[in-house]
Amino acid sequence: MTAAILSAALLLTACGSSDDSVDNAGGKTDETRTVNAGNGAIKVPAAPKRVVTIGNTDLPFIDMGGKPVGVTGVAESELSLLPEGQRATFEKATNLGAEVDLEKVASLKPDLILVQIPDAEFKKIEKQLKAIAPTVFWGLDTEWKALADAIAEAGNVKETLAQQKADYEGRVAKMKQTYADLIKDTKFVNLDRYSNSDPGTFVIADIGCVEIAQDDIGLNFPKAAAGADPLAYTALPFEQIAKLSKYDVITYPADVKGQPTEAFAPVVETNTWKTLSTVKSGDALGVFCPGNNSYGAVLRYLDSLDTALATLPTKK
Repeated sequence: MTAAILSAALLLTACGSSDDSVDNAGGKTDETRTVNAGNGAIKVPAAPKRVVTIGNTDLPFIDMGGKPVGVTGVAESELSLLPEGQRATFEKATNLGAEVDLEKVASLKPDLILVQIPDAEFKKIEKQLKAIAPTVFWGLDTEWKALADAIAEAGNVKETLAQQKADYEGRVAKMKQTYADLIKDTKFVNLDRYSNSDPGTFVIADIGCVEIAQDDIGLNFPKAAAGADPLAYTALPFEQIAKLSKYDVITYPADVKGQPTEAFAPVVETNTWKTLSTVKSGDALGVFCPGNNSYGAVLRYLDSLDTALATLPTKK
């Protein structure tokens, strides 16, 4: 539902040092530029060749065509959703694991390190990382589009990002036009269930990919009041499935083949779900969301959402 957060014990081992950036042979490069990030104005190589990504920067950098030499731990559940080429890129890089061994990072001789982890975790290793290579950090509160822009600038993958953004903006504009009546007159609700959810519970999800459908396309989904916790934080018993009949359309998490995800399957197996008028009329739509932290992943979500919405009448 959301990008995974790297928060693990950090091995503060001995590290090599570097004054500036290095090339593939470990020699210094002279061309640099300055980028602004959560840890200030950072001088980085103009064209970095050996990039290490830590935390939530792994997959967005790869999504934009980057080829990191080192990556941190990404769950198999996330890797399984990647396009084949991106997974191959991830697996080719040295896996630093969930525990970031700084000595191992140094051995890769990076000329740039990209990091998005909790602020407190970064503070523990900031000095050591900066001694290895220029380090660019963003906090977890950085919005995904801003993070994509920043990673593309620091990692020199702006050309791919520009094309992704153009594709995204074009897709959103087309969907807003195609589904104008649905946007105006239809009450949607987005459901989810997590792998660690208590038995017999589900959530009304207002975070993750649904935020794009709601905020950028304009579909009418319920969301928490300003300042309140997201609706997705409150587990609801299966008995409340019946109350979903007040919505015109239900969306729920599906795999790439359109089948309910393993975690959500218990919901669709209940008799209450099966007897919902929305379900019986075919207005319960499975939508594939491979992630909402990079444009490539979001475009795949919009593909699935578009296909699902196309099955509905123009106006509910």
